Amino acid sequence: MSKHSYPGLELEKRGHIAILTLANPPANTWTQDSLAALVEVVEALNADREIYSLVVTGQGEKFFSAGADLKVFADGDKAVASAMAHHFGRAFEALAAFRGVSIAAINGYAMGGGLECALACDLRVAEEQAVLALPEAAVGLLPCAGGTQWLSWMVGEGWAKRLILCGERLDAATALRIRLVEEVTERGEALKRALEIAQGVERQSPTSVAACKRMIQAARHMPPGEALASERAAFVKLFDTADQREGVTAFLEKRAPMWRNA
Repeated sequence: MSKHSYPGLELEKRGHIAILTLANPPANTWTQDSLAALVEVVEALNADREIYSLVVTGQGEKFFSAGADLKVFADGDKAVASAMAHHFGRAFEALAAFRGVSIAAINGYAMGGGLECALACDLRVAEEQAVLALPEAAVGLLPCAGGTQWLSWMVGEGWAKRLILCGERLDAATALRIRLVEEVTERGEALKRALEIAQGVERQSPTSVAACKRMIQAARHMPPGEALASERAAFVKLFDTADQREGVTAFLEKRAPMWRNA
């Protein structure tokens, strides 16, 4: 087990799982430094062949993340706004492209850029007291880090408009009902449950998981005819990997595979 600190972030590695804690009290807000650090962290994890999954959670008991600190935009400086939008987009697009499985353990308020961080993850586990919202339009702004796109893709245009245009806040039960989150836990249990899911990822070939994830996400922007051809090509390409040979051999020998992520 190892731990590293970054601006506003804490990274811990437990075996094949990386745990990233958003740590900028009191509300775990994002800054240019922490957004840049997120890109650095994801790039390092992508290069670490021992890491198969990433769990993201918030420090403390009240906030997953409240997004950006609005004081940054108080003077209406467009250059500052442009820089922050760039950093948010780059950071969460990097998170969405993490080669393994990413899971948001939503342990409290996930507001604005906090919810967009969770949307960039593959899966979301929310505690029963969590509140999820994209309130940017209430202060004359809009979600600029994937919120209008990823939310619409996940829950449909109607619910996306209710959150973004009408400013609705969702409790965890409603988020589960509309499939914004995959699971709801009792208070204080989201991280534990996310780690259990991450442990399940370890039974899968990490090279296969990375290829499957790319194909699943390709459905967002690729027409079916093109995606289906790419799916077949990706299947054949896995025969260049050591994990494919190990997976089939282990199955035939009736033993657990020993993945090399190669």
